Amino acid sequence: MPKRRCPRPQLVLLAFLLTACGGTGSATTGPATLDWYNFPDDSGALQQAADVCSRAAGGRYTIRYDKLPRTADGQRQQLVRRLAAHDAGVDIMGLDVTWAPEFAEAGWIREWTGAQKDEVTADTLPAALETATWKDRLYAAPYNSNTQLLWYRDDLTPTPPRTWTELLAQADALAKQGKPHYVEVQGAQYEGLTVWFNTLVSSAGGSVLTPDASAPALGPPAVTAAGVIRDLARSPAADPSLANQMEDQDRLALESGTAAFEVNYPFVYPAMKADRPDLFPHFRWAPYPAVTPDRPAAVTIGGIDLAVGAYGHHPDLAHEATLCLRNRDNQLVNALKGGLPPSLRSLYTAPELTDSYPFAADVLTALDNASLRPRTPAYQNVSIAIAHALSPPSAVDPERTVADLSGQIKDALGSKGLIP
Repeated sequence: MPKRRCPRPQLVLLAFLLTACGGTGSATTGPATLDWYNFPDDSGALQQAADVCSRAAGGRYTIRYDKLPRTADGQRQQLVRRLAAHDAGVDIMGLDVTWAPEFAEAGWIREWTGAQKDEVTADTLPAALETATWKDRLYAAPYNSNTQLLWYRDDLTPTPPRTWTELLAQADALAKQGKPHYVEVQGAQYEGLTVWFNTLVSSAGGSVLTPDASAPALGPPAVTAAGVIRDLARSPAADPSLANQMEDQDRLALESGTAAFEVNYPFVYPAMKADRPDLFPHFRWAPYPAVTPDRPAAVTIGGIDLAVGAYGHHPDLAHEATLCLRNRDNQLVNALKGGLPPSLRSLYTAPELTDSYPFAADVLTALDNASLRPRTPAYQNVSIAIAHALSPPSAVDPERTVADLSGQIKDALGSKGLIP
């Protein structure tokens, strides 16, 4: 008997025929395959978590780790397109910490309730939970948190700077001595520039939006923040590639020996250990620079929240699998192999972590005092407006830039003139 083959479908029958032929996300017999879309992890930690949880499922499901594009914008674009088309193949997804309001408002992700919600909230950092919550409902499970520290070479500067003013002064002094002196920071026109600005505004005592997220707040703190960006960009501390620098380029600049400082995420620590064992003994960390001496920095929280897709065929299994993916053991591996800070508070004092993660206490302090990016379903538009207004950093005119940005954010909140 010849093998049964599906006929070439007409467009209107595509969804039906994909199901009949066992297409992505279809309800087939045997163990369910849960597709987990997340950022591309080069450390192997995410694939290890998928494998461990698949084995632990006892044959009821397997988790397939599907890699999204490398940039946050590309990741969001792919997920939005799939979910807008009601793609049943998106079972679990890794959301940037700014996406829960947008995805929840659109009905693309499922709420966490009951005992499963209790399991997510137990021991999880409050700021991380806040990123996963919209209108007092939990829509995602924090997978990892993230925050930035100041990383520096102690053979160049034994005493780390406490403020941005001190940081620029130390960089200038090193430049005059002909030593590596660049301060690496995310200055490209993308989400990293928005994060830099948001951290500076919050550290100056302000916010980007009003408390109800209906209008721009900005004001003097935003002018101060824009001034910090302008001052760095026009100083000897600025890498000539500042306007194109992202996190990984910043890491590579310090590893190459051309930079003395970087503000970056903890992934740079295992990378330096592996890539430059000769420089690693001099690689140190300190709190993120303050804007003013009397106020500690309020660093913008980062990380990934895991959400269950609204259109998958196995929502109960997807919730169960998500709890496994973000459990204590997997978060520990993610921190040690991938350098990504956990979202579980108890891990920050666990010897299994602190023995290889000596900056754990500094990360926890930063997360306990973290600021959040604007909480609005229109966040993507707001972020685009901020990054556009501040690019290139050397062209920033604090008063004028902030005034222009205020108008752009008003338009962004109304989805005027921007492509999300």
